[in-house]
Amino acid sequence: MLALLTTLNEEDERSGMHRIRRELLERQAASLGLPLQFIRLPAFPPNTLYEDRVGAALRPFFAQGVRRAVFGDLFLEDIRAWRDALLRPLGMEGIYPLWGRATAKLAQEFFRYRFRAALVCVDARRLEARFAGREFDAALLKELPAGVDPCGENGEFHTFVFDGPGFASGPVTFTRGDVAVQGDFVYQDLLP
Repeated sequence: MLALLTTLNEEDERSGMHRIRRELLERQAASLGLPLQFIRLPAFPPNTLYEDRVGAALRPFFAQGVRRAVFGDLFLEDIRAWRDALLRPLGMEGIYPLWGRATAKLAQEFFRYRFRAALVCVDARRLEARFAGREFDAALLKELPAGVDPCGENGEFHTFVFDGPGFASGPVTFTRGDVAVQGDFVYQDLLP
C-alpha cells in the first residue's frame, strides 16, 4: 500500500462523516506505518467539488504508476458504481477486498483478529444515541436492534479503528470528549 487518503473538513480539521480530529488520523496512519494524505473539502461540498478534489489528489499517484484505489465498502452497489465512475476517467480502478462478505461474520473476524474501534457517529433514526462512544465489541453487537447492519454498512454507525494487527507503535490513545447532536446524527468527540 502506497498511502492512505481521506477527506478533511477545511473549517475544523476533522474527517467528513466520522468527525475524527486530524491529530488522531495522523497518529493512526503513523502507527500503521503509512503516509497519510488529506483531501480538503468544505462541509457538505457539492459532488462536483468533491469529485474534482479527489481527482486532483489521485492524479499524482497515477503519474507514479498507481492504477488501483482500495475501498472498504461491503455491499452498497450505488456507492461502488459511483467510486468506479470517479476513477475511470483517471485511468484507475477500484479494488474492494471486503466486497460481498457477510457482515455478521466480518464483525466476528474483526474481533478474532483483535482489532478495536469506537463508535464515533450514530444515526439516531436507526440506532439509539447511547451507542455513541461505545467500543465496537461482541457485547455491542449483541445489543444491536434487528435491521441494523453488524458493520454499520447502511450508515447506522461509523467507527474509528484505534488498535489491531499492523498498529506497530501500539494503539492510538484518546479520551472521550463531549457528545454532540447535529440533525439526526450523534457524535462522540475523541480527544488526543
